[in-house]
Amino acid sequence: MSVSNTRRLGLLIALAVFVVDQLVKWVMTGPLDLLTVGTVELLPIFRFHFVPNYGVSMGFLTAGSETMRWALVALTAAIGTGVLVWLWREKNRGDVAALGLVLGGAIGNILDRVRFGYVVDFLDLHFGDFRPFLVFNVADAAITIGVLILLGRALFMRQANEPAENVNA
Repeated sequence: MSVSNTRRLGLLIALAVFVVDQLVKWVMTGPLDLLTVGTVELLPIFRFHFVPNYGVSMGFLTAGSETMRWALVALTAAIGTGVLVWLWREKNRGDVAALGLVLGGAIGNILDRVRFGYVVDFLDLHFGDFRPFLVFNVADAAITIGVLILLGRALFMRQANEPAENVNA
């Protein structure tokens, strides 16, 4: 696959993640009116539960003011720009696909923060009172999956490419 086709793949993945994320958030806040309803139980371990997320990454750096809100927009936009530059320079198709997931998710969450002042979170996976994840959204899931792919590829692909040590030494 040529570099331009690889870039195109990454950008198409980013666009798909962004569109799906925004469409699902619209369904949650529009037709399902999760803002008013609050919670919709789907399974004993899974529900839609509206949570406005004023922070970033697991609720850190909570924006308690308009200044902080726009600082978080600027910070996440800078990170998103860095991911786009990395995607543009990357030649490995697997890494480009993972970066596309991260970029699409980042743009979706940035748009939420610009439009609403918070990120719309609504996916709640739980096992009784045990919640292994915070309430999240499609963008968060895409970012997490993309980062895990990048980490896995960095750890395991590098190890696979390293020469075996001489065991007879």
